Amino acid sequence: MFRPCIDLHEGKVKQIVGGTLGEAGLRTNFVSEKSAAWFAELYQRDGLKGGHVIMLGAGNEAAARAALAAYPGGMHVGGGINATNAREWLEAGASHVIVTSWVFREGRVDWTRLEELVQAIGKKKLVLDLSCRKRGEKYFVVTDRWQKFTELEVNAETLKKFSGYCEEFLIHAVDVEGLCRGIDSELVTKLGAWTSIPMTYAGGANSLADLEAVTRLSHGKVDLTIGSALDIFGGSGIKYEECVGFNRRQRH
Repeated sequence: MFRPCIDLHEGKVKQIVGGTLGEAGLRTNFVSEKSAAWFAELYQRDGLKGGHVIMLGAGNEAAARAALAAYPGGMHVGGGINATNAREWLEAGASHVIVTSWVFREGRVDWTRLEELVQAIGKKKLVLDLSCRKRGEKYFVVTDRWQKFTELEVNAETLKKFSGYCEEFLIHAVDVEGLCRGIDSELVTKLGAWTSIPMTYAGGANSLADLEAVTRLSHGKVDLTIGSALDIFGGSGIKYEECVGFNRRQRH
């Protein structure tokens, strides 16, 4: 299925090239004149559930809250979420919270923090973001705006272990994120074979064929977020209405 997104940077809806986030040479594909709430209302109108609102750095909380209020219970929220503020975001209208960096410390998983988070909100409200970059032949989780490699390899064992703590996974393929050059087919195939719970992949999608490919390669186990290639984000690769139509066909 197609899952929508709202990426927020400096309070605006943007599409950013993933590997440049946090660098002096930040590359932005698109900045919208429309508000985060406008996009949330669009997704609600078209019955698109389980998309994500991601706060990329500071200054995005007001826009994120407006989006969640516009589509209560319809979207996940991530960016700066921890055990202290997670419940507050659920009360603001998020169906789930997405957590990455907070459960990693010095490149390793902080299991105490993860358990604290699950105790605070329950695993059914938690999405773990295991966004990754390739190093050699393996994929490793990256944190802190996708700039820092951790020691955690994304593989069958990792996903099995973490599935005991969360309801879903979100995985950005950071090396292809925002480039619109196609999905990482190798990673999608592996994720489909490895996951036992719902998962959303993001990164590189540039056509309806990519949406069909993710569905096929993962045997229907992995959903896809499309960002920069979508016409509503200034892209020319795929029309938003095509994605809505794809989901309707899948449901039938």
